Amino acid sequence: MNQNTATIVRSPQAVLTTNKLIRNTYSLLSMTLIFSAVMALVSTMMHVGPMTSLLSSVGAIAMLWLVLPRFANSGAGIGVVFAITGLLGFGLGPMLNNYLALSNGAQLVATAAGGTGVIFLALSGYALTSRRDFSFMGGFLMTGIIVVLVAMIANIFLAIPALSLAMSAAIVMLMSGFILYDTSRMVNDPHANYLMMTVSLFLNILNLFTSLLHLLGAFSGDD
Repeated sequence: MNQNTATIVRSPQAVLTTNKLIRNTYSLLSMTLIFSAVMALVSTMMHVGPMTSLLSSVGAIAMLWLVLPRFANSGAGIGVVFAITGLLGFGLGPMLNNYLALSNGAQLVATAAGGTGVIFLALSGYALTSRRDFSFMGGFLMTGIIVVLVAMIANIFLAIPALSLAMSAAIVMLMSGFILYDTSRMVNDPHANYLMMTVSLFLNILNLFTSLLHLLGAFSGDD
């Protein structure tokens, strides 16, 4: 049997611990998604500018790297998670307003949100029910992220629309892979932390949503 796809057999105590981790992660993820959506709505209503959006995203990233690891094992970490996801949601305002200004903008946003939900539930559900270990995908996914980042930097100077669409399609595939990878970590990694897992899955969902929205907008003929 290929060890990369083998199902790991665990003790009853380990199963209980894993189930608690999964329950806590999805409960917190659900709350942060709602909170982020509310913050995105506030941002669109305020019509915040691109600079405010950028500062919100930079602040969220700084908290993710510098603050969350220090509080990941304490109750204060929950507040940090809400701060990160709230700032990221707030930063979506300018982008959402650009799409909502289109004739079919509301439909595009709703379709992207629905598609994101279907993809996440399908992939995460499969990883949970199959209990397969997708850790072997880690190297490939990180390499893909690096390639996309390099392409994004290059396209700042090249400004090639086709390359932008290709990057969005690549991000959709990569985030789908990360959903499998991160969900598998909850099942198979005894040291997984539910606060860190919540943020990881949230980022997967956020990037999946924005990339789907870009693709839908482009193929609708309005982007």
